[in-house]
Amino acid sequence: MKYGISSISIIPVRNEPSHRSEMVTQVLFGEHFRILECLISWCRIELAFDGYIGWVSKKNITPLKKSEFINLEKINAPVISSFEKIIPSSGQQTSFTIVPGSSIPFYNAKKNRFDIADETYKFEDQVKLSVEKPDRNEIQKTAFSYLHSPYLWGGRTPFGTDCSGFIQILFKIHGMRLPRDAQQQAKQGILVNFITEAKEGDIAFFDNDEGKIEHVGLLLKDNQIIHSSGKVRIDNLDQQGIFNTDTGTYSHNLRVIKRIIKDEGME
Repeated sequence: MKYGISSISIIPVRNEPSHRSEMVTQVLFGEHFRILECLISWCRIELAFDGYIGWVSKKNITPLKKSEFINLEKINAPVISSFEKIIPSSGQQTSFTIVPGSSIPFYNAKKNRFDIADETYKFEDQVKLSVEKPDRNEIQKTAFSYLHSPYLWGGRTPFGTDCSGFIQILFKIHGMRLPRDAQQQAKQGILVNFITEAKEGDIAFFDNDEGKIEHVGLLLKDNQIIHSSGKVRIDNLDQQGIFNTDTGTYSHNLRVIKRIIKDEGME
């Protein structure tokens, strides 16, 4: 077994091969990966989407053939933006829910079905799936749907998300691939020199006292930012950083603003 995919809603990825080890990220339904090594009950994997490496329980892996993995690498699989119920055609179980950001490989819109490994799935209701051109307003709408989701280290879902997982999934839903961690994300896009030049949909990064980038959020209009800090919340932003509207204090020090979404005519 050298390749795998998630056919369950969420697979926790651990730092070490133990359920007690910290969760460093999650594999969402339909995301595929390489299997680097296996122990008795655990496998070390590398996610195809962002190259993230960690350990998952072997019981959670649905094996993929090499040809299936190669085919998945050639396509941009549609991504869902809301909770959806799907039904396995085998009839071995009833419908179950998959979360926003899940990938839908080889989707047949006419038949409202798709295949993962040897299983065929149907959506309980007809859905519209497409990889769309990134749009500032649409990304903000998706971000608002995560409001009050609890902070969860390694999380990438409305049930719990960390700051960089939140940003990564927002852009994945809208057809853009970003790395997993804030430090990696900060290397993407075009530098915005002044906060007065920033636009909704730009990404702001924040550092600690040692200058290490440790936080990220999505800019909104009226000098506001939506980010995962305790929960997904909206706060004010200025040249100093994030001003927490609950505590009346600055919570994060602004380091840099990057533009990921290219405007019309932008090279």
